Amino acid sequence: MSLSNNTPDMNFASDNVMGASAPVLDALLAANGGGMPAYGADPITREVEAAFCEIFERDTAVFLVTTGTAANALAVAAMTTPWGLCACHAEAHIIDDECGAPEFFSHGAKLLGIPGTGGKLTPAGLEAALAALPNHEKQMPAQGLSISQATEAGTIYTGDEIAALSQVARARKLALHMDGARFANALVALDVSPAEMTWRRGVDILSFGGTKNGCLAAEAILVFDPALADSLRYRRKRSGHTVSKGRLLSAQFRGYLAGDHWLANARHANRMADTLSAGLAAIAGVRLAWPTQVNEVFPVLPAHVDAALKASGVAYYPWSSGSLPEGLTIGRDESLVRMVTSFATTPEAVEAVLSTAREASLAIAPRSVAA
Repeated sequence: MSLSNNTPDMNFASDNVMGASAPVLDALLAANGGGMPAYGADPITREVEAAFCEIFERDTAVFLVTTGTAANALAVAAMTTPWGLCACHAEAHIIDDECGAPEFFSHGAKLLGIPGTGGKLTPAGLEAALAALPNHEKQMPAQGLSISQATEAGTIYTGDEIAALSQVARARKLALHMDGARFANALVALDVSPAEMTWRRGVDILSFGGTKNGCLAAEAILVFDPALADSLRYRRKRSGHTVSKGRLLSAQFRGYLAGDHWLANARHANRMADTLSAGLAAIAGVRLAWPTQVNEVFPVLPAHVDAALKASGVAYYPWSSGSLPEGLTIGRDESLVRMVTSFATTPEAVEAVLSTAREASLAIAPRSVAA
């Protein structure tokens, strides 16, 4: 499916498709004038580092990068040796969508994919997978665990669930990484503090996403375990992710974090997803594969609804059915798809999708009755 002919407000393919929010752009323009020290030695970077420490309620090592792939790959490399394994969900972004970057930046470490319903790992599933690994020098030992918050199925881990996975990891001396590409969306959905969703529950290192939620290109690696931070400044530079004009990277976070703009963006995106989800679920023949907890909606669409939406120019992606709930199957005349809302999604765009889907459903109903 080509996205080039779709207008931006009808593009539900990803929250990556939208540009930057106004406060982020304003902060970037304000930081652009004059000269400042390069490579992150500028006062804006120091300000942002202090802001992260305040937000997370502790001293935190902060490493800014431009992409989520860089954040995840460098984080995994910091906690996994070249001869080690990092466990993750079998459909996690780091194993499915990053072209081997975590293995590359960790110089040969492997990712161990573990199945789980709704994109989530369970303590029992994790323990079973780790227990099945042979304890021999011919095999790679598990050294890290990575979880996604929110997951690839748009589901979220509660604080207790994170703590339970951390307990399994701690028992086996595994460091715990959280891929927080949609960290803000998960945070406002749980209505807890950033500290409560991370280090207080056992997370050692976090990929803090900004790009999907209003930044131009800004991600942060936040390290709560000082031992994991030692190598990251070298790893970041060696990988080509230490930005020379660092203030222009930090400025995005200045605008993003100020006045809780990041949380307001996430709340709006989640509200739009809730509206879209409820509207789709009310249409005959449409089901939801997983509950809508953040800004991702996963409807199972009848073929005629799917065709009508595509014909009207709505952009979205087909999705994997690898972690569906037990008993839920996708029929031959159905498609599982993903629709993502963002800070820029309008109620009018959501209603346009729902209106098209309703009309398609009603158009097919008389023929079904006659048959």
